[in-house]
Amino acid sequence: MAETEFDYDLFVIGGGSGGVRAARVAAGEHGARVGLAEHDRYGGTCVIRGCVPKKLMVFASEYAHVVDEANAYGWDHKAGGFDWSAFRGKLHSELDRLEGVYRNLLKSSGVDTFDARATLKDAHTVALSGGETKTAKHILIATGGHPVRPDLPNADLGIVSDDIFHLDELPKSMLIIGGGYIACEFACIMNGLGVEVTQYYRGAQILRGFDDEARGLVAESMRENGVDLHLGTNIVEMSLAADHKDGPMPTASDAAMGASAQQRRDIPGKSGAKGSRKGPIWVKSTNGTEKVFDMVMFATGRDPSSREMGLEDIGVSIGRRGEVVVNEYSQTGVPSIYAIGDVTNRVNLTPVAIREGMAFVQTVFAAEPTPVDHELIASAIFTQPEMGTVGMSEEEARDKEEVEIYCTSFRPMQTAFAGKPNRVLMKLVVSKKDRTVLGCHIVAPHAGELIQLAGIAVKAKLTKEQFDATCAVHPTMSEELVTMRNPMRTA
Repeated sequence: MAETEFDYDLFVIGGGSGGVRAARVAAGEHGARVGLAEHDRYGGTCVIRGCVPKKLMVFASEYAHVVDEANAYGWDHKAGGFDWSAFRGKLHSELDRLEGVYRNLLKSSGVDTFDARATLKDAHTVALSGGETKTAKHILIATGGHPVRPDLPNADLGIVSDDIFHLDELPKSMLIIGGGYIACEFACIMNGLGVEVTQYYRGAQILRGFDDEARGLVAESMRENGVDLHLGTNIVEMSLAADHKDGPMPTASDAAMGASAQQRRDIPGKSGAKGSRKGPIWVKSTNGTEKVFDMVMFATGRDPSSREMGLEDIGVSIGRRGEVVVNEYSQTGVPSIYAIGDVTNRVNLTPVAIREGMAFVQTVFAAEPTPVDHELIASAIFTQPEMGTVGMSEEEARDKEEVEIYCTSFRPMQTAFAGKPNRVLMKLVVSKKDRTVLGCHIVAPHAGELIQLAGIAVKAKLTKEQFDATCAVHPTMSEELVTMRNPMRTA
């Protein structure tokens, strides 16, 4: 097919952060003819079903203890209840506004948008669910990922993270299955909103892959804050309590709820928990415990959204979990087709997807081959307290070289004055050979804000001595990052 016969220079499949950025820059800065198809809502997982609504729920949940702390500081306040319906209304209004922003950005950049599902017919042809076909010199797959349920009978009785923003009302009790950042974040959120939260995780400690010391403090803090966390525990059976062979069992909150616990409304959601919840759910765990919860949430992983797009039929390689296999330039084995973001299952973070989109545009439309640097990416987990991390964990670093560990844990001034037991952690992992700071790990309120700045120093490969040469800002929690003079241990 000759180049002049293409409808577009670029066709993007997926209207999330990465796809929208690539489309906008290609059209607005490079004059490319760009089309984009999105079958759901513009903004993707981050804006509509992930980072943004989750962070707003984090903010809401953190107000639970404000009155107690204010009273400790001399204020005379009384706590009221949390109004989920009022919050949810404002939440959805904000998401609608942000989706409108994304649509307008595409329009102002000259991108043609199609509210349709797209599949591939060949290396240059996209078929839309409305019946149209479009051709393009380059095709960019940016379809993201989706939450998955375990292979378990009646798993459709539980919800997933996509559904939680659409609840008609908050449950009185909730079981969360999983130990990753999504499970832990929502355990803290729901606990802060007044839900009685139980969490099962099959592993020995939550937040696998992160620094052991840091995740240990997060787990301890979650328990102190009221999350009933069970490690080495998984779900083996579930059913509606009313259908359980031994008859319905009372939930922990039945006494307070009365008959309303048996009359739950259906829960709508874009992702669709299949079927309808019609009452409390009976659960049996691997340790033999049987309990009933008003709601069960699965946070057991996410898979790339690449299925049923025709990719394999045209020669695009798909990995075991459904990830689109790409090279360092985000190019698939079919030269005209590229993929970025969570659908590639490289580093599944919104800022990474945006950077991959920018690198794609530089490579294809600016003729400047630009690989994406996936090393030393800072990230935050919005538990309570938050965890911020960049670089290697102590465990990862010591397997590669001899390291010194600088670490301190203490009660921060603000909450210590209010009589709270909360502790924070500041930790640096330092190469003994060249003194480079290989990793920084923070568990503290606003750790996400702190790690963004610490990430600059770690990315720049600064040494421990350069940290030490930086004057402290006092009194702050983060001053400990530049005042720890002696290593706690060598590993």
